[in-house]
Amino acid sequence: MRTNRKAAGRTAAALLTACALALVAGCSGSGGKDSEDKADDGGGGTKAKTPRMKIAMVTHSGEGDTFWDIVQSGAEVAAAKDNVDFLYAANKEGKEQAQLIQSYIDQDVDGLVVSLAKPEAVKAVIAKATAAGIPVVTINSGAEFSQPFGALSHIGQDEAIAGEAVGEELTRRGKKKALCVIHEQGNVSLEERCAGVKKAFGGTVENLNVEGTNMPSSTSSIEAKLQSGKSTGEFDTVVTLGAPFAAASVKAKAGAGSNAEINTFDLNEDVVKQLKAKEIGFAVDQQPYLQGYLAVDELWLNKNNGNVVGGGKPVLTGPALVTEKDVPALEKFTARGTR
Repeated sequence: MRTNRKAAGRTAAALLTACALALVAGCSGSGGKDSEDKADDGGGGTKAKTPRMKIAMVTHSGEGDTFWDIVQSGAEVAAAKDNVDFLYAANKEGKEQAQLIQSYIDQDVDGLVVSLAKPEAVKAVIAKATAAGIPVVTINSGAEFSQPFGALSHIGQDEAIAGEAVGEELTRRGKKKALCVIHEQGNVSLEERCAGVKKAFGGTVENLNVEGTNMPSSTSSIEAKLQSGKSTGEFDTVVTLGAPFAAASVKAKAGAGSNAEINTFDLNEDVVKQLKAKEIGFAVDQQPYLQGYLAVDELWLNKNNGNVVGGGKPVLTGPALVTEKDVPALEKFTARGTR
């Protein structure tokens, strides 16, 4: 597993923050042998003795996106440890996401975790939350909007740096023409990823927008693009921006009779299997479990100890490039849904 050198300093800071969190969270546990027995459960522990909190998370997840299942897993483990009532809702449309946030404000939650894929759509309602004294932590997307919107901090990867890491790796692998598949139009993070790939790649990059909530349609669109590329210059690599679309691209590659290498952002159990089978060249891991876990933990720490993780600066959880060499270390974690 290789961490991009440009992010190394900030990633190190994120790891130190995570260690500090573990130490503080340990104060709510029993320690000793009981803690050792729980060491392999993804970060859980004995429930905190602090007053019950209610924390809600609202994301832009579409149906069937396994990435957000992993985020929720991390959040739920932290919530159980921190004596938190955890609520979750999602909608890929910005307007509906804003309505969900408002519904949790109306429920007078103690904290909000929000993704900023379509920041302008949720800007006003986040302002309502902070005005009502509800602290907000942003995760995953829209890092540059987090502080201006009044959030405590942002937890995720720098999407531009992640894209550049992919572009550099494609160049190292000798690729010349890349197809970057965007599965949700208007998502600022996805656009930043493809822009980063283009910036750092020594070859050419062409973007393709697909209907991310319709996998058969997405597969057909990718296949058609690979077929058309044979007459205009064949693509030798496909970069997908979410784990489920890696499998769609593998299928599309076969249908188009293409030799393109498939690479992807994000990790799940299927991607690890595809890496092992060498159907995928590499994946970008931004540790979604950690995004959910740290977000809930930060809101608990803020209420009970006045902490602001990262001092208000973005806390990076990635990127790291994962190849078939990393499969043995990852299989047990992806199988249980924590990586």
